[in-house]
Amino acid sequence: MKMKKISSVILAGLMLVAASCKESDFSDVYPDPSKISETTVEKQFTGFLQSNKDYVLPGYLHYFTLLRVTLNQYNQTIGWINASGQYVPGSAGVENIWFNYYNLLAQYRELEKVYNSKSSTEQADRKFFMTVAKVYLYDQTQRMIDVFGAIPFTEAGMLSTKGGDYTSSAAKFDDPQALYTLMLDDLKAISAELNATTINAGYQQSFKTQDFVNKGDLTAWKRYCNSLRLRMLNRVSDVAAFQSRSNSEIAEILGNATTYPVVENNDQNIQITVFDINSGINSKGFQDGIASSGEWYGNTAGKKLVDFLNTNADPRLRLLFEPGANAKGAYIGIDPLGTAATQQALAQSGQVAIYNRYVTSHNQFFPGIIINAPEVNLIKAEYYLRTGNDASAKTAYETAIAQSMDFYNRINNISNAAQGTKPANVTTAEATAYIAGNGVSWAKATTPAQKLELIAAQKWVHYNLVQPYENWADIRRLNMPSLSFWVDNNNNQTQPPVRLNYPGNEITYNPQNYAAVRENDKLTTKLFWDVK
Repeated sequence: MKMKKISSVILAGLMLVAASCKESDFSDVYPDPSKISETTVEKQFTGFLQSNKDYVLPGYLHYFTLLRVTLNQYNQTIGWINASGQYVPGSAGVENIWFNYYNLLAQYRELEKVYNSKSSTEQADRKFFMTVAKVYLYDQTQRMIDVFGAIPFTEAGMLSTKGGDYTSSAAKFDDPQALYTLMLDDLKAISAELNATTINAGYQQSFKTQDFVNKGDLTAWKRYCNSLRLRMLNRVSDVAAFQSRSNSEIAEILGNATTYPVVENNDQNIQITVFDINSGINSKGFQDGIASSGEWYGNTAGKKLVDFLNTNADPRLRLLFEPGANAKGAYIGIDPLGTAATQQALAQSGQVAIYNRYVTSHNQFFPGIIINAPEVNLIKAEYYLRTGNDASAKTAYETAIAQSMDFYNRINNISNAAQGTKPANVTTAEATAYIAGNGVSWAKATTPAQKLELIAAQKWVHYNLVQPYENWADIRRLNMPSLSFWVDNNNNQTQPPVRLNYPGNEITYNPQNYAAVRENDKLTTKLFWDVK
């Protein structure tokens, strides 16, 4: 996919101005843009969500061109064959995610434009669409910051607003720390605004129809907003400029569940749910994204992860993986420190485990994960540990593990996979025994550092390859779990990067603004929150 500079991306994004969204017939509501004479706030809100759904739902382009060869390797959630140059991200995948984000931002700017064109009365009735759209936008913006660092944002996406003037639409790169501050400020205000919001009865059904993330549930959007705040505040908790704010605002959120509801259980998870695989909202692309025929190594197990699951008798092992065809029931992963010849021989022998097809790749009902209860409770556990509340940290940690098992049980139960065999769900007894086990038990960890290692390990397992961005961020931030990689002495990039480079077309077509960030555009430049 070729990408022009941001202003060109914005023009492309405007081609997606959308009509309404219905689960029963998604395609009908996105007619030929050239035939659309006018849009509405409601329809444009859905167009905004629609523009990046394939980067929330597990889609082919996202997984195959980017995640398979970057984050999932850097997180060692898959196994692959070592080759020189493997630590330099491929341009296609990077351009794809960049293009998709700025397409999303284009849709948001168009939503603002449509909203601003309405009368004050119409704006008052529809204000909630703008409020919740910003929550979703900030979630996706955080993801971009966490892989690139500085990105164009405050001036980006203005091509339509500026009447198509390309010369004034090139956008500066905003400082990532400043963007975090902006978003945290706004999300705190949005949390209060949502608490004061009452939706006009005439718009409630419209909201339910147009909102395919939370189905018009305002309480779910409150949970989304505050859970996103927890995620962001925890991410910057080691940054000197944010430490006080991080601890005080997390304490405020967790201390008042009525005012600041968060995702507490798997019934409250924020996700794009697939209701009808024959609609445009489905996960059909997951199969080719990680399990394409041929030797693409998108779903093959990595040694460290399956060994960790094996060693601790983790009952999620059978939900996440299935043994290789010739492994006689054993779960074996590819050693990232092995030679390419050794790795290749193991893979070709049919010994290597793969991600469970029934639960993951061939499950066309796999949800588009946004924020879930196990993640939130692991954030809580880290916060409580950091602030010396060991009892609450233990409760949150153990709750998260049980919820993670329930999370994958639920995904197992909704699968329509035609390949693979449905694994047995994790039982309560298995979960209880696992939590008390030697490599997992909170009580058997005697220092805060050891307990943080437990939390980090459970994040790694729970996220695996289905929440790769959260996984990579926490691995870089905590330096846990400790992952060892083959050294590529034939390339300047000898180890995995700590960020992604900006795409080539952005460098070419936005040269003046790129010049301001050129010195930091290195694969070895740490994110501002990566301070350990």
